Amino acid sequence: MANIVASAYCVVLAVLVMCAQGHGGQEGRKYYKRIGSNVTLQCETSDSHTPVVWRFDGHVIGHKEDQLLQGTNLTLRNIETAQSGTYSCHEKHSGKLKNQITIQVGNPPVSPTILCRSNAYPETFYCTWQLSSPTYIPTEFDISVRHGEKEIETTMDPNHKNRCNIRFLEMFSTSKYTVTVTAKNALGSNSSSISFNENTIVKPDPPEIIEVNTIPDSPRKLEVKWRNPLTWPEPDSIPLKYFLRYKPVILDDWQHVEVTDVPFHTITDAYMGKEHIIQVAAKDSEVGTWSEWSKAVHATPWTQLMPTNEPEKKPNNVSEPFHSTTPSVRAIGPGNSSVRVESSATLFLSIIVILFI
Repeated sequence: MANIVASAYCVVLAVLVMCAQGHGGQEGRKYYKRIGSNVTLQCETSDSHTPVVWRFDGHVIGHKEDQLLQGTNLTLRNIETAQSGTYSCHEKHSGKLKNQITIQVGNPPVSPTILCRSNAYPETFYCTWQLSSPTYIPTEFDISVRHGEKEIETTMDPNHKNRCNIRFLEMFSTSKYTVTVTAKNALGSNSSSISFNENTIVKPDPPEIIEVNTIPDSPRKLEVKWRNPLTWPEPDSIPLKYFLRYKPVILDDWQHVEVTDVPFHTITDAYMGKEHIIQVAAKDSEVGTWSEWSKAVHATPWTQLMPTNEPEKKPNNVSEPFHSTTPSVRAIGPGNSSVRVESSATLFLSIIVILFI
């Protein structure tokens, strides 16, 4: 009885596996084809004379110059990336799916271009790579780094695509580093290599200008301060030197000055009253190349304020004359007739009093 149950279980399992394989054969097939090639897709019907319909991403395919229907087969001529997608073959009358194929159109990779640089000397360096032309299909990269005859471990950078980080094995080594990058996809592979001495790839990140100050009573001076790039690990033991450039906004030519040991400089030949653009670059004091220029900062030297010609203002304690509608006694002038009549009457009475006495 146990043998019968086991046999039945095996038969059912085999049927399920066959069904799963058949289902995957219809919907799970994917092919990569090269741009410009010809591709023939087979419907896989039992009868080559059975009327069928081909669809591309669900849309019926008709006769075109680059799409040829021959019996139950579909031929794509000189294919392009726009023809990447899912092709399905159906019985014309029942609509039953007979075959389904996904095609990705692309190219094999060309030789990668490799660039290596150390912005954290003497601790680490990094390498980046890119392809000069797209592949349009998934492409992977293998990286190999050697120092002399010794293989070195690499770490893929989680924040940058196509970039790995490598630690220097020795300081001031004379042995060369060799980096090989191999690009590969379903259509082919290609590789390239570069070799270099460590001191040739040293290139700091740009410094950061943190402050530009004017100097009172100095219309041609600007005091510039900056800080080392945060990626430079040991500024005390591996010092940097700096290159400052500046110019008025209205001019094209830059002024330059090299600064060593200190992260500041006072410009003494600025143009009076003009807005200036200021940038700084950095370099290892002994080896390597200059960094890119820092982000530009704008500043204008000290300018004396000119006095303004404003109209004279009256004192606050002086009020405007008040014009009353009722005349006052003081408003009657010396030539007023009422004053003259009053004086004459007084004189006449005085004379009469004297005569009677």
